[in-house]
Amino acid sequence: MVFGAFANWFPTNGIRGYCRTTEVAVSFRAEGVPPLLYNPSILQFDFDSHERISCLLPYICTMEKQQKVMLGLKLPTDPRWVDVVRKNMDEILTDHAWCEQKAASNAISTIVRFSQHADLVDEMTRIALEEMEHFQMVTKKIADRGLELGPERADPYVRDLLTFVRKGGSKTNQLVEKMLFSAMVEARSCERFRILSEELEDEDLKKFYYELMVSEANHYTTFIGFARKYGGEIDVDKRWAELLEYEGTLMDKYGKGETMHG
Repeated sequence: MVFGAFANWFPTNGIRGYCRTTEVAVSFRAEGVPPLLYNPSILQFDFDSHERISCLLPYICTMEKQQKVMLGLKLPTDPRWVDVVRKNMDEILTDHAWCEQKAASNAISTIVRFSQHADLVDEMTRIALEEMEHFQMVTKKIADRGLELGPERADPYVRDLLTFVRKGGSKTNQLVEKMLFSAMVEARSCERFRILSEELEDEDLKKFYYELMVSEANHYTTFIGFARKYGGEIDVDKRWAELLEYEGTLMDKYGKGETMHG
């Protein structure tokens, strides 16, 4: 089994940390699973199961090293975005809080639409609770800075992404589209959190966004995993590649506003 060229950053389900090297040692602690060693290096990760990580391997995507594009995203965020963030941290935090609320709502709506899959219901319940915990954490950051949570904000990025999502079709097709859309939002959010964790001067927020980045990467792999698991005859790899290409075309108009996806 060959991964191909590894990236500076990559997620795996059940990850306990992040790797920042192109020479990676990956090993499984799951009973009966032989280690996969590509370099006798220093890193070891825990995976939930051999079956689960195997189905995710095609999505541990390469990144452009110079641009630090992660999770297979075709274009990085405009580097000027972080300058906008520094000048409008109150706006970013408010927008971020509502993004977490919307992510929780997305997980709940997934439960309602696809309740026939018990494992998906369990995972979406966990994600919904985790996203609302993140909402609470962000609102605390807002309060600690003497600010107030502003009104809910529209998310043009999500609106534009939804125009590419296929409507109707079979229940299986609907599930795959929902999972891949959700994975894409998590991937871009993860990339934005990485930028904040590296570029902000506020040490408290840098640590905060690093921790959220790890969480978002786990959500990304969860959504991708369910698309693969319940995709049936759908070519999930191809559809994911199409969505990545489309998302890349949106980046010319984003990365300039004081919002988490703006």
